[in-house]
Amino acid sequence: MTPRILKTVAHYLEARHEAGRLAKAKPSRGTVAADNLELLKKLMLDYEHARIAKSCADPVAAIQLRMRERGLKQKDLVQALGGKNRVSEVLAGKRALTVAMIRAISASLDIPADVLIRESSLENTTTGTRRRIR
Repeated sequence: MTPRILKTVAHYLEARHEAGRLAKAKPSRGTVAADNLELLKKLMLDYEHARIAKSCADPVAAIQLRMRERGLKQKDLVQALGGKNRVSEVLAGKRALTVAMIRAISASLDIPADVLIRESSLENTTTGTRRRIR
């Protein structure tokens, strides 16, 4: 496969298959195969970021999407968010993300920070007001 901009799910899946094949071969640094693998990883990450940015209306949806994609559970976010209760509150829309949380989630789940700083569409169940990300 010749690396190219990934515009469709089919392109993405083809790139993922090729990256898996190249990774299994464990190419030496500086080889064409290693360069192609690095390029495919970058192209796939760009595609995933664009997909998340388009498909997720709010930060919680983006986090949940990435959790489903990677087969993660709430306990897997404890280190990034700082505790089981905090993870539950964030995912339930009861706690706003802080800057530190946004940095940690962005780094650990590869979610663009601009997606995480969007205003959430979830409403606060006790006050009926829309919560904002701090």
